[in-house]
Amino acid sequence: MDGHVFIGGGGEDYAVQQGLLLKYANRHGLIAGATGTGKTVTLQILAEGFAAQGVPVFLSDVKGDLSGLAAAGSEGFKLHEAFAKRAATIGLADYSYDAFPVTFWDLYGDQGHPIRTTVAEMGPLLLARLLELTNAQEGVLNIAFRVSDEDGLPLLDLKDLQALLVWVGQNAKDLSLRYGNVSASSVGAIQRALLVLENQGGHNLFGEPALELSDIMRTDTDGRGRISILAADKLMGAPRLYATFLLWLLSELFEELPEVGDPDKPKLVFFFDEAHLLFDDAPKALVDKVEQVARLIRSKGVGVYFCTQNPADVPEDILGQLGNRVQHALRAFTAKDRKELRQAAETYRDNPRFETEDVIREVGVGEAVTSMLERKGAPGVVERTLIRPPSSQLGPITSTERQALINASPIAGKYETLKDRESAYELLSKRATDAAREAEQAEQAEEEAESAAEREYRAGRRYSGTRVGRSSSRTPRKIRKSESFGEAVTNVVLKELKGTTGRRIVRGIFGTLFKGR
Repeated sequence: MDGHVFIGGGGEDYAVQQGLLLKYANRHGLIAGATGTGKTVTLQILAEGFAAQGVPVFLSDVKGDLSGLAAAGSEGFKLHEAFAKRAATIGLADYSYDAFPVTFWDLYGDQGHPIRTTVAEMGPLLLARLLELTNAQEGVLNIAFRVSDEDGLPLLDLKDLQALLVWVGQNAKDLSLRYGNVSASSVGAIQRALLVLENQGGHNLFGEPALELSDIMRTDTDGRGRISILAADKLMGAPRLYATFLLWLLSELFEELPEVGDPDKPKLVFFFDEAHLLFDDAPKALVDKVEQVARLIRSKGVGVYFCTQNPADVPEDILGQLGNRVQHALRAFTAKDRKELRQAAETYRDNPRFETEDVIREVGVGEAVTSMLERKGAPGVVERTLIRPPSSQLGPITSTERQALINASPIAGKYETLKDRESAYELLSKRATDAAREAEQAEQAEEEAESAAEREYRAGRRYSGTRVGRSSSRTPRKIRKSESFGEAVTNVVLKELKGTTGRRIVRGIFGTLFKGR
C-alpha cells in the first residue's frame, strides 16, 4: 500500500486491506488489549512497516521478544504454515521473510549500547518524579538546580548532585533567605532517595557521553529506518526508572527537534510500552505536561504510540489525541471490566455491520478492531481486522547474534567508555581544598606575625635592675584553630555564589536544559 503501513485485512472475509496513512502517523496512536491477545506482534509489524517506509523507530523490549526484528523469519518456524495462510486470507500476495536494521540499547550496558543522560538534562521535575519526592522536597531540589545553574556547577552524574546537596544543607540558612525554606530533613530525604536509586542501578542512567538524538533517528544505507530497541526486561524491575527515562526521552525530542508542520511521513515513531507505568500515581502537574507534549510534539514530526492493557490506563485528555488505534480483546469478568469495555467501544466510530463492544470482547489472538485516521484526519469506521503476520523472526535472537549486531553497529564504541569531566563534585572538592589551604596559610601568617611581634618586643625592652617579664596587661594572642573542612567550603562557595553574575541556564517544559540550536 503506497503511503500506508499495512496492518491487516478487514471486512467480513478479511480481504479489505487496512492500513495506517503515513501522512497522519504523527497524530499518535494506541495499541491496547489484555495479556496474550497479540499486542507484541502488532507492535512488531508496525515497527516493520514504518522502518520499510524509511521512518526510524524507537521502542522498548519489555519481554525480550522484539530483538527478533533483527533476524528474518524462516519456513522452519512452527507457525510458518499459519502465517502463510493468514497472508493469503488478507491478500498479502508478496509476503516474505526479512530482517530489519536494528540498534540495541541498554541502560545497564549489557544487552546494547549504554544509553545515558545527565542530571541537568533530566531536570528537577522528572527527577522529583523518579525519586518520589514530596512537594517540599521537590522545592529543595529546585533550589539545588538553581544554585547549579547560577554558580556554574554542572550536574552530570549522581555524585555531582549528592555533593551539591551537601553544600545546600550546610548553607541552608543563607539559601532560605533567598529562595525559601531549606530544611535539613528535606535534604536528608533527597539524599536517601538518591541512595535507593543508586542501588537500583539508576547511576547507570546519569553520566557522559549523553545520548545524541540523531543516533535514534538514523536510516540505513538502503533507505530503511533503523529500529532502536531498548532492552527493558531488567529495567522493568525498577518501573519508575523505566517510565521516567522514556518520558525524559520524549521531552528531549520535544525540546530539541525543530518544527516541521505536517510532513509526508514522521521523522520518528516512538512506542511507549507498558504506558500505564507513566501515569500510575503521577501528580496532575506531570500529567498536564505529558498532555501538552503529546499535543505539540506532532508538529516536530514525532508520532507517539502508547501500548497498554486497557485504554482506561491512559488519561482521557491524552487518549483523545490518539487518532490511530488497534484494540485487541478485552475481557469483562467484573462490573468494572464491563464498564471499561463499554467506554472503550464508545470511543470508536460505529460500524453498522456489528456492535463494537461485542467484537472487542470476542476477537481472537491475532485479531483486533482497528480505526485509523483517513483523509483530512477524520477517524475511520471501526473494523474487525486480522493482523498481518510479521516478516521478521517471532521471538528473541540469541545472545551471540545480538552481540554480533552490537559490534557491527554504526555507533559501536561511541558510548561504551564513560567520561568523567570536571563538574560539580570536582569543582566543590577543589574549592574546599583551596579554602582549607588558604585558611592554613592565613593561620601560619598570623602565627609568624605574632612571633615577629613578640621578638620585637623582647628586643626593645630596657634593663631596670630587676627581671623584666612580659607585661601582665598584654596576653599573647591565642592561636586560632583551623576552620573545619565544611566551614571552609561554606565560606568560600557562599562568597562566590553571592557574587555570581554568570548567565542563567534556560530550562524547558519538563525542567530539562533547553540547548540552543
